[in-house]
Amino acid sequence: MLAIARRTFGAGFLALGLALGFTAAPLCSLDAQAAALTELKIGYQKTGLPVVARQQQVVEKALSSEGVTVRWVEFAAGPPLVEALNVGSIDLGWTGDAPPIFGQAAGAAITYVAALPSNGAGEAVFVKPDSDIKTLADLKGRKVGVGKGTSAHNLLVAALEKAGVDFKDINPVYLGPADAAAAFASDKIEAWAVWDPFFAVAETRYTPRVLATTDKTVDVRTYFLANRGFAAEHPKEIVATLGALKEAAAWADANRDKVAEALHEVTGVPLEAQTLAANRTKFAIEPLTPEIVAGQQVTADRFFRLGLIPKKITVADAVWTPPAGN
Repeated sequence: MLAIARRTFGAGFLALGLALGFTAAPLCSLDAQAAALTELKIGYQKTGLPVVARQQQVVEKALSSEGVTVRWVEFAAGPPLVEALNVGSIDLGWTGDAPPIFGQAAGAAITYVAALPSNGAGEAVFVKPDSDIKTLADLKGRKVGVGKGTSAHNLLVAALEKAGVDFKDINPVYLGPADAAAAFASDKIEAWAVWDPFFAVAETRYTPRVLATTDKTVDVRTYFLANRGFAAEHPKEIVATLGALKEAAAWADANRDKVAEALHEVTGVPLEAQTLAANRTKFAIEPLTPEIVAGQQVTADRFFRLGLIPKKITVADAVWTPPAGN
């Protein structure tokens, strides 16, 4: 169950140097592409910078002069978003650190186009307040809910490793966020590893005991990804989108009091939970520096060492090169 073979990539995942100076300049300033684009499809999850960008409609504004419309497609987690990128159902999308690693190992047609800050304090491994589980070491033999191939999966693995606990000593229960929430509520799992806004919702309901958070455990990033063919054919749209995301990040940092409402408006997640999530979210577009790529390689090597991916990969092989001069 731990290895994802190439032939089962689709079913398994469905079940479960960029410059900071990018701006939303007119697209005509870049070389024309062979195939005209009429609709850009962007995958997003229930929190973070892409949600703010959707609420602010900055990508729509950046592309409107070229007659390109934007369709936003919501996903509960990163693995199905990566699969959608792989088959071309969406063109761009944002996930945590682990999904593109699992995708690349399975031969997915994806490429990294930008880095964003990690989920930080908004991703955690936690238990209910009355649990007899006090530390990560107490997870031995216990059922821990986590999304397979998600950033929370990496947090769980890294946290256990840091605490000297073998991943094989716990009983991972691979569930998507909605199913994990139900299992946690009914005590079918004893601990849960997940990100915001699901972690924030759990905080408002249970006041859980937190065993580990990403910001105190592992130095990672989240990533904006593209379908590999789309990136090759439409670099100007990617440049414009990243410029728009940079504008959204600047707005979010300058309007912290309005961010939670923006997230709530788009996702429908309760305002109280989105306020918790917004207050600890870092909004930025970061360069895909050699250091960031090397950090992602550390995660990929950890997954391979534990047998969670079927082969060793080189992350740098899947990094997009933006057009010259941008």
